[in-house]
Formats: sequence, C-alpha cells, structure tokens
Amino acid sequence: MLSFEHMDRRRLLGYLLLNALVSALVTGTILFFYDRAYRADCSQAVLIPTLPAVTDATPQADRIRMDIIGVVGAGTESGEIVIIKNGGEEAVILTGWQLQDSNGNAYIFPQLTLYPAATLQVHTAGGEDTATDLYWDRGAAVWQPGEIAMLYDSQGILRALYRVP
Repeated sequence: MLSFEHMDRRRLLGYLLLNALVSALVTGTILFFYDRAYRADCSQAVLIPTLPAVTDATPQADRIRMDIIGVVGAGTESGEIVIIKNGGEEAVILTGWQLQDSNGNAYIFPQLTLYPAATLQVHTAGGEDTATDLYWDRGAAVWQPGEIAMLYDSQGILRALYRVP
C-alpha cells in the first residue's frame, strides 16, 4: 500500500511536468507571433553592395568577416545598442573603423582588437568604454526602423550591413 507522502510526490511530479509543458507551449506561441509581427519587411528592394568572396587566394585583409548581428532599442537614445561580431577566424584591429547610419552619422572606433567569435556592443548613449562596450555619447537616438547600419574598415571598405527592424 502506498503512503500518503508517496502519492503526493507522484502528484507533484505530474503537476510539474504539466506546468513545464504548458510554459514551453505558451513561450513558443508568444515568440512565434512576436516574430511574425516584428520581422523586418524584406520585400522592399535595397541595393546592397556585394562583399568579396573569401578564397585561399584572397589576401589576409579580405578574409575579415565582421557581422552586425543586431540593433537593440532603435529610437531610444538611452537604450540603443549595435551588436557587432567577429565572424572570422582571425583577430581584427578595429582602430579607425566606422559604424554609420543612412544619414551620415558615424562612430569611429578607438584602438581596439576584436578576437574571433567575440562580440562588441556600441551604445548610442554616453558611458565609460570597456573591452566589450563602447559608448558613442550622442545626445539623441541614431537608429530608426528600416535604416541601414553600415560597418566600414579603416580603408573605407564596407564590411557589414544590417537593416534595423
């Protein structure tokens, strides 16, 4: 015969499993509808320059792969952050690189090296620069939905593009 305490544990385990399943379903549903509602409209034609293909014959400077992986908080100066990732296999010296918007606003990177698979955040607001967070110190928001964020190297070569959702 099962004790009262043993039955309570079985019942509790059942409730916990049911709770986990319901939570996963609700979270998945919310993320699905959020993605549908806020996904960037890619149907508009945008002229995007072709970046050079990487081959074994490509010089080392052309094997750089930098990605703008997101713009968070577009339109709010205190919360705007551009997230940049080194998607290549070599460290990249970002000194003199520029992050620009479609209106010509430009952030010029200080002396900094970004290692492979590392990410960096460029905040529109002011603050103290660190190895992973840089601060533009602008008095107003820079990024607007639909705008193109562009990352240029120190030679003026376009290295990454991102459409702000």
